[in-house]
Amino acid sequence: MNVFAEYSSIISAAAAMGITGLLLGLLIGIAAKLFKVEKNPKIDLILELLPGANCGGCGQAGCADFAQAVAEGKLPPGKCPANSQENIAAIAQILGIENNVSFRQTAVVLCGGDINQTINPSLYNGVSDCRSAAMIAGGPKGCSYGCLGLGSCARNCPFGAIEIVNGLAVVHQELCVGCGKCASVCPRKLIKLVNSDAQVHIFCSNPEKAPLKRQYCKVPCIGCRKCEKAFPDNFKPEGFKVTVNYDTETFVSEKDIESVKCPSNCLLSTAQHLAIETNDPNHEQTKES
Repeated sequence: MNVFAEYSSIISAAAAMGITGLLLGLLIGIAAKLFKVEKNPKIDLILELLPGANCGGCGQAGCADFAQAVAEGKLPPGKCPANSQENIAAIAQILGIENNVSFRQTAVVLCGGDINQTINPSLYNGVSDCRSAAMIAGGPKGCSYGCLGLGSCARNCPFGAIEIVNGLAVVHQELCVGCGKCASVCPRKLIKLVNSDAQVHIFCSNPEKAPLKRQYCKVPCIGCRKCEKAFPDNFKPEGFKVTVNYDTETFVSEKDIESVKCPSNCLLSTAQHLAIETNDPNHEQTKES
């Protein structure tokens, strides 16, 4: 009798658990149907037209979040900097909206002070990170406004568009999509996102007076304003330096540089700037991935 009673209690407990599980499953099923959120079918269609880089240049955590935001009308299709114009137009067609694509952006490092052009007052032997170096006596270079050249921007670029050459970050524009990941990690704020049609830049961000700049850099902007006098709509003086006006509709070309005759050779096109660094037979080249 004791054995029978023991088996009966086991069977009763198992039956009770089974009935409880069945009821819970039934309740979950009913709740799932009652509170079911229908997924917008356009999200998957949009996601297929995205590059899948998950670079965060759109401001979202990844392409899936961006696709949902676009489908819900919270973001425009052209907000993704890594996407092609054809795919952006296709997304706009899926949504049934007008394709108002903004201009494409690209990154530029506004510094020309490589290891051959600047004075390095101290030997830096710390962590190979720009933010860390900037906290230790301002980094290894004499110019406290120049590129530290330790590759934080290059390591943060998901497209491999930045290279450290001669201790200076340079951008390969054919690879850059303008996501802005590099600009977000630069402690000196030297990396700017500009209209990709702008091919001429002043590769100097130092606001100090010319005599001070020349003490530790051979290619500073000395604020002579020759460029601004030749093309007043394209350049604007800011204290003791001049910057490019990236808000204009037209930009100066590489040929226009010759007419300016910049005395410190800091006014260059992106192609000229890259050629100066990579064509140096003694350059030290480091690719970051």
